[in-house]
Amino acid sequence: MRVKKIIKYFFLMPLGVLLLLVVINNKQLKSQSMGAIKYRDFEMDPGNIIVPKQRTLNWKEKSVFADSICQVFADMPITDKMLFRKGATTRILLARLKLRQNVSEANEILQKMTVWGNCGSSWSMNPKGDYDFPLTILTTIFWMFEDQPEVLYPKTREHLLNVLLSEDGGKFSYTAPKTLGLVFETENHMLMTEGSRYLKNRWIRLQGNSDSYYDNVENGMEEKLLSLLEEMKTNGLYEFNSIPYIGYTITALLNLEAFADKKVSDTARDVLDYLNWSYALSSLNLKHFPPMRRRYEKASIQELTTDYHSGFIKSWLSYSDIEDYDKNIGAAGRHALMGAVMPYRPTDQFVEMLFDKQEGYFVRQGHGEEACPEISSAGKNFLISAGGVNRGRKSRIVARPICLFLNDSTDHLSEIFHLSGPGVDFMKWNNTGVYKNFACAAGPVHIPENFVAVANEGNWSAYAVANEVTVITYSSDSLGLLSVFEGVIPQEIFEKVLKENADVQRLYREFQFPNGALLGYDLKAPKDQWVMMSENDQSLDRDFDAWPLMEGNLPLTIK
Repeated sequence: MRVKKIIKYFFLMPLGVLLLLVVINNKQLKSQSMGAIKYRDFEMDPGNIIVPKQRTLNWKEKSVFADSICQVFADMPITDKMLFRKGATTRILLARLKLRQNVSEANEILQKMTVWGNCGSSWSMNPKGDYDFPLTILTTIFWMFEDQPEVLYPKTREHLLNVLLSEDGGKFSYTAPKTLGLVFETENHMLMTEGSRYLKNRWIRLQGNSDSYYDNVENGMEEKLLSLLEEMKTNGLYEFNSIPYIGYTITALLNLEAFADKKVSDTARDVLDYLNWSYALSSLNLKHFPPMRRRYEKASIQELTTDYHSGFIKSWLSYSDIEDYDKNIGAAGRHALMGAVMPYRPTDQFVEMLFDKQEGYFVRQGHGEEACPEISSAGKNFLISAGGVNRGRKSRIVARPICLFLNDSTDHLSEIFHLSGPGVDFMKWNNTGVYKNFACAAGPVHIPENFVAVANEGNWSAYAVANEVTVITYSSDSLGLLSVFEGVIPQEIFEKVLKENADVQRLYREFQFPNGALLGYDLKAPKDQWVMMSENDQSLDRDFDAWPLMEGNLPLTIK
């Protein structure tokens, strides 16, 4: 849940003040009840990078990998207790029906299920929330098999429609349950709940029911859902890269892309395409380790290739002609399942960009006010991914180390060059110090054990890695620098770097590339400012709160 800016501690307020605010807030919501409400109070500049839309790839009808994911879930047991709580039950049933396995038992279980809670965020005042998690998958089951009575029995379909699909009509829930209308609901809950409501209405109307209660145009559902999707398309996600919530957001979008009418379906596809393009620009060979908003307890994760977004992508790729890629899904199995069974397929250039950075690029992705950016510098065979910055405990942003991804099969943070600082507390880092072929931080560079320097001098080291990539590092307790070169002789470039950067004290504020740019930076930059300050004494735009959605020197023709 995200608290509106006007209220920070509504539980601590005097009752009279609280009631007054509730009245004011409810009047504001009621005054807008006939139209959509914006859950973020700004509109971002789109920048100069266009999300590609071209789809010409031939996708296979069947996938052994996808079927194996379905089988893993189909083989899972279901206990009686699992029928009345959030968990894997609905996905197990989806997998069994998709594989046509234990169909009668799956129908019997669905007919036994009841609505055990309410939709929306669960918290201390709403302990039975989160019903929208199973509701979303029940919606998938309903739409996927509603015209196949040999798979979804008529009695089961009626039970789904009249009991389990609990949301219908035109009530769009912008705020979280039991918060007196003062707390905006999260993106994933809005999409899961309201997407399921919209799709139930749509099916009923398609059967010839003329009641305006189910008319998504007349009751305002289409307008509000489109507004929410357009806002995500324009501004990105508030809970960007979230672990675990990105997976549930994508699942809800997949339902809309598959089953909504054309206007809503196309807009949901646009949001999915944006999320995927953002992933492609900040990853290499499915190594993806960006900053994220929520949750703090996930900050200890060090796996590079198994975040929840990656789970979907690995299933999608299994329908392509690409065979050689990391197929480990780790803890993302439930999301790999949805990628495996849903019809969405990504764009051509997204698939290409995952593995081929062409001549390289430098890209900045903004996430709006009081957030943190994503910054990526790519060459032909490497990508530097900035770790971001926490904006205070209430921001719930997890900053991560700056990472150097190489064109290899590494999948854990310990196996790659990375840097962060000061100290080990991510709440204190500003790891936005990434520029073209360069990274800096107020802490040391981690060198993987399997790399041996080809040259050393003091705190300087040079490493010759795969595909003619040379990595030069400077590492001390309070300063880490990393520069990357392609197609050079490692010892020669090492000597040139040392010659241009002989003054150690200057290294704390600037770095000179041999025959290249002079970069200025502030390792103690405040948390609302980019660490990078200048290139060749020309000031850089450091106010990343105002950065566009996607901007950079991407040397591609986008279609």
